[in-house]
Amino acid sequence: MTASITVEGLEVVFDRFRALKGVSLEVSEGESYGLVGESGSGKSTLLRAITGLAPVSAGTVTVNGKTLGKTRDKAFYREVQMVFQDPYGSLHPRQTVDRLLQEPLAIHGIADGEKRIERALDEVGLGKGFRFRYAHQLSGGQRQRVAIARALILEPSILLLDEPTSALDASVQAEVLNLLEEVRRRRKLTFLMVSHDLAIITHMCERLMVMQNGEAVETLTASQLIGHRVSEDYTRNLLRASEGFVRA
Repeated sequence: MTASITVEGLEVVFDRFRALKGVSLEVSEGESYGLVGESGSGKSTLLRAITGLAPVSAGTVTVNGKTLGKTRDKAFYREVQMVFQDPYGSLHPRQTVDRLLQEPLAIHGIADGEKRIERALDEVGLGKGFRFRYAHQLSGGQRQRVAIARALILEPSILLLDEPTSALDASVQAEVLNLLEEVRRRRKLTFLMVSHDLAIITHMCERLMVMQNGEAVETLTASQLIGHRVSEDYTRNLLRASEGFVRA
């Protein structure tokens, strides 16, 4: 199977603090792959290193067969989009949904904007009625749907998801996760998803990597995690600490 994302020996250093310590992973085309671990384990830093938002001091990132340099070009952002944790922070509150969706199209010089905006809103279950509302008029779930629409509008092949539902109520979380799963299947997307919630990761992902202190602890399938067939004490402790984690 073709690899969509390959990370080899990735190091990220902030002011002499090693946030990532030689992390490697491979995500297959069309796969949904999870990253789990406690806060500060390096999960989000890994996503940001892939997108060029964190400084890589060693190692390589290869996306769809192309090894990336220090900077990311427009072609990269056509292929890879990120959905952030906080829809209140990632959307400008004083811009209309239309403006928020127009912006990436303008940056990339894409002409068929009308059709793409309508399709993106429809795809995330909002419809035309939301197009000229302001972000500050929307609920958290609606804002995150707009953030997903904005990520999809460039028709990427890879979505990086940084705790995409952790800021939402439990009932809305399920709706947004189901939406993401539908979109992935329909568009045959590759997901790399960060979450501290093991139940979400096992629901959404086929494989996952457990991280601690900027390092990979172990790589598992979702069924191995559900069945508690794990090798490392750290992973066992995560399972124990995950209240409400149900064996399926």
